[in-house]
Amino acid sequence: MTGSDIPSSFRLAYVPGVTPTKWVRVWHERLPDTSLELVQATAAEAPDLLAGRGADAGLVRLPVDRNVLSAIPLYTETTVVVIPKDHVVTAAEEASLAELADEIVLHPLDDVLDWETLPGRPAVERPATTADAIELVAAGVGVLLVPQSLARLHHRKDLTYRPVPDAPESRVALSWPEAEETPDLVEEFIGIVRGRTVNSTRGRAAAPAKAKDKAKDKAKDKAKARGKRAAGTSGGSVGGSGGSRNKPAAGRKPQSGGRAGGQSGKRGKPRGR
Repeated sequence: MTGSDIPSSFRLAYVPGVTPTKWVRVWHERLPDTSLELVQATAAEAPDLLAGRGADAGLVRLPVDRNVLSAIPLYTETTVVVIPKDHVVTAAEEASLAELADEIVLHPLDDVLDWETLPGRPAVERPATTADAIELVAAGVGVLLVPQSLARLHHRKDLTYRPVPDAPESRVALSWPEAEETPDLVEEFIGIVRGRTVNSTRGRAAAPAKAKDKAKDKAKDKAKARGKRAAGTSGGSVGGSGGSRNKPAAGRKPQSGGRAGGQSGKRGKPRGR
């Protein structure tokens, strides 16, 4: 794209637990003239926000409707159980769902884990948010299973967490509205999150690369043309000199033969006195 083709801003939605800081920093380094606007959204709101063009792209939690949104999975998070620091589960490095069977497991309305069967004993009432559930864990009401990033986001000094390997996991993806052709700035951001270098990133960086390739091809063509001209000149001189050496002019005898014959004849005939 040329400078005039680049939109003045790019809106990136992101859900709780996802930290886009490092990607935003790279964006500002590569596209200093195109601002990046961050839009916060809950995991439940993000797909509708993208479908409604409220953001150009988003860091969301799967699944999303693939008929409406395109998505590239980025990573899968470990699920952990958030517990008080004096809880018996802290004695081990990790926990299993079976070990939580007798615990009250809080299941907030904004839970992002896809449960087939809820573990543990249900709470009397479901907390409205993960933040509310964290407060209940701190009060000793129950335990909470969340992606590790959310446990870190809601960190408290009186709480800790342990991995739960047999619990469902949450996958984070880069998503954008489905279209026949991916927008250039979305391609730029895809390149950033995938770790492409400036030279390999699609979009604006592709134009200089193509120009460089064309210049190389042009130089090769010129070199070939010079080689052909040099070969033609060299071939003509060799052929000419070879022809003059091997072929006598019409009506004339070879000089070497004439000289040899004349000398032999002179030596055979006596001079007249």
